[in-house]
Amino acid sequence: MVRYLPDYVRIDYPNGDVPASTGVCADEIIRVYRAVGVDLQKEIHEDMVRHFAEYPRQWSMTHTDTNIDHRRVPNLMVFFEREGAALPVTASAQDYLPGDIVSWDLGGNVPHIGIVIDRHPLWSSRNLVLHNVGEGPKIEDVLFRWQITGHHRYHGPALEPDNS
Repeated sequence: MVRYLPDYVRIDYPNGDVPASTGVCADEIIRVYRAVGVDLQKEIHEDMVRHFAEYPRQWSMTHTDTNIDHRRVPNLMVFFEREGAALPVTASAQDYLPGDIVSWDLGGNVPHIGIVIDRHPLWSSRNLVLHNVGEGPKIEDVLFRWQITGHHRYHGPALEPDNS
């Protein structure tokens, strides 16, 4: 059982993670990408170092912080936008493919994020979403439950050219 725990936690860098028994919605995204070899903690930190002014200031940040920057939904959204991974927000379930990242406003300007997976309920062809909205990670039919604020498809950092 993973407990929803939004606390600030000191973690290793790179490849740092909060304890596996805890986490928030962003941690699910970080863990999915890490499982396929992409360290979003490192990718976001490096992008924020180069383009700090383009990231949200809602936490009164004056510098980057490898412990928390990648665990904030607004930062993830800016990073995906900057990487050219933005897709249109639509009302068509067919536009949301397995691996797509979706962000929502839960109401009251509370951001949330999840990842579309290749599973669907018996009664629908709509793919389910892996997310954590406060009760630990769940796989549910929530794609259109809240107002969608972002739709992204990120495949990881571009490979460096081989100049040999």
